[in-house]
Amino acid sequence: MKEQKQFFPRLVVEAGGNRWDWALLPMVLALFVLLAYGAEQMARPYQLGETLPLSLDPANLPYYLLRTTLRMFIALGASMVFSCVFAVLTTQYRAAEKVLVPVLDILQSIPILGFLSITVTAFIALFPGNLLGVECAAIFAIFTSQAWNMAFSAYQGFRTVPAELREAASVFKLSGWQRFWRLDLPFAMPGLLWNMMMSMSGGWFFVVASEAISVSNQNIKLPGIGSYIALAIEQRDLAAIGWAIGAMLIGVVIYDQLFFRPLLAWADKFRFEESGSETAQDSWLLAWLRRTERTQGIASAFGGLLERSFGLFRLRHDGTSIRARLRIRSAMPQRIWDAIIAAAVFYALWTLIHFIHTEVGWSEVGRVFVLGLYTMIRVVVLIVLAAFPANLMFPVAVVVLVRFRLNPDIWLSPLMILGTQWYLLFNVIAGASTVPTELRYAAQNRATCCRPSSRASSPAPLPPRAARGMPASSPNT
Repeated sequence: MKEQKQFFPRLVVEAGGNRWDWALLPMVLALFVLLAYGAEQMARPYQLGETLPLSLDPANLPYYLLRTTLRMFIALGASMVFSCVFAVLTTQYRAAEKVLVPVLDILQSIPILGFLSITVTAFIALFPGNLLGVECAAIFAIFTSQAWNMAFSAYQGFRTVPAELREAASVFKLSGWQRFWRLDLPFAMPGLLWNMMMSMSGGWFFVVASEAISVSNQNIKLPGIGSYIALAIEQRDLAAIGWAIGAMLIGVVIYDQLFFRPLLAWADKFRFEESGSETAQDSWLLAWLRRTERTQGIASAFGGLLERSFGLFRLRHDGTSIRARLRIRSAMPQRIWDAIIAAAVFYALWTLIHFIHTEVGWSEVGRVFVLGLYTMIRVVVLIVLAAFPANLMFPVAVVVLVRFRLNPDIWLSPLMILGTQWYLLFNVIAGASTVPTELRYAAQNRATCCRPSSRASSPAPLPPRAARGMPASSPNT
């Protein structure tokens, strides 16, 4: 009897998986290797005063891009967790909403350098003799450029859940944990993903400030795209700046195709519509992952764990129980809480006035208000111009300023467009993508002299920006 040939070892054959799994395996292994290498470099030994090696050789740009991208994604993950916690607290507890929303509105108006100057010493002291402290300071600086916008987006999404869905959740007696995963987060996910993209784009504006840190009269330049650009500016190397911009564009395309595009295509199923959508996102990577067996198995295992958690955190009573009856809450605790908030505000104002009177002086306060007025006028004027892609003119603007010796206090103001245009752009895209399909059909069938898109799509982006308090102006303050 002729012996049957065996081309693969038995363990490989029994491991399962299809050809899509094996084709995906090199990409997954490469991703794990890059993450492990980047994490190892972030936690290397370091003493304050030691000079980190930094070169303008373009061959080092892939490594610098890896370090910067890793910091930005760690900050993005922390921002996502922070946004969900903030949204749950502010939508479920009225007392927390009265405090947290104004506090967050104030925090998003503080420049990133204000947070960096306060926290860098604490992070370095938290991890002595290790580079991880400086890395955490840089990650926190990027976090402050991403978290506020995402938090307000999650807050708006959780707050605007339709009443009929809230009633359905009450009928099915969903607990807080079940409602978060089955209703609140899925409903807010499409808009939150667009704001994640916007926050990543906004984070690129602050990589120079976050990776070039000054502490104890010493400058620390962490390896990354931001410190590379800072060094190129110091040495006036325009070619190096061009290489850095090219590397940044390549990195943006890579993580857009491998991360954001699959997430947008996956989250399209959470759009709240009565009819099918004609503007569904597509992703080659998501289609690839859906053909694999191992990825589907991992997703099923995670779904099973989540389902089991629903059983652990479920309501212990049904609709017939006396515990399910609506309770009339007394207004006295709410009034006491309002009185505490008012007392805290008055105490803070009295402390601030006393500090200004004894330490700062009222003339300095007047000067700060005048400078703030100048900034506000610049922001208001440039919001109107934010749709123009002025970043393409940035090198030309710098050359013109240097060549004609123009006053930077005046002519650098138009560059603030760079901090507002992406917020407006992504909010408009997110709002236009949420227009229900039935309204699109109605606009197409309406025979009027006006263009249908102006009637159907124009009001859509307005509520997200209004609900987040126009965060487009916050990076420029």
